[in-house]
Amino acid sequence: MGEKLFAAMYFTDHLSRSVFLPKPPQRIISLVPSQTELLVDLGLEEQIVGVTKFCVHPGHLMKSKTIVGGTKNYRFDVIERLKPDLIIGNKEENDREGIEKLALSYPVWMSDIFDLNDSMRMISDLGKITGTETEAEGMVAQIQNSLSEKVPCKGTCVYLIWEKPKMAAGKQTFIDSMLSLAGFENVVKEARYPAISEQELIQLSPEYVLLSSEPFPFGEKHREAIQMLLPKCKILLVDGEMFSWYGSRLLHSMEYFKRL
Repeated sequence: MGEKLFAAMYFTDHLSRSVFLPKPPQRIISLVPSQTELLVDLGLEEQIVGVTKFCVHPGHLMKSKTIVGGTKNYRFDVIERLKPDLIIGNKEENDREGIEKLALSYPVWMSDIFDLNDSMRMISDLGKITGTETEAEGMVAQIQNSLSEKVPCKGTCVYLIWEKPKMAAGKQTFIDSMLSLAGFENVVKEARYPAISEQELIQLSPEYVLLSSEPFPFGEKHREAIQMLLPKCKILLVDGEMFSWYGSRLLHSMEYFKRL
């Protein structure tokens, strides 16, 4: 029994790192907006002591919690004063050098998300780490049930995340997996987030171009400019959170996809 209890204190994150926690964390810093929202929805708002300036959901959180910087740059002095017993990050969203520095002093648990299965694993793992396993498993079941519904195929698409230079979501991204769920075929075959010229965009000839609200805040003027390039294409301004947030926001994704 002693060995089992001791073993339960070690948790393996998505980067195969072993994280030691002597007890369920009571002072959590989250460096990823979608995971911050997840912690709140798991009932852990009181345990959160620090968030980033991009942790916009729920809306009141940035007023009630300490801002420790962004997702790439951290206020190490503020983090030290907060004395966290767990820091939660993500490989893609957080700065590697900063994370490695934090890991020298604190337990740092990292996710690495490429598809929906990774998201479900992340939610389950965070439930185990934080003592909210029942809530996490219930949420996973609810998300899987909501996303099991098939959305009719809408057509081919390019999903833009940045303006200068134009950058698209390609293969091996969470966005690509969500595009499939939403009924789109991503015609960008390169991995990750390749830059794409206007000429390349024209040559790809997608039926849709989706302009994300984040990380670049595309607006109507950008929609009009791309419509000039692709007069026969449908250009949509879309909620980037529904395509790129891999926590509890997934509970709302399918209803949004059906409305698109």
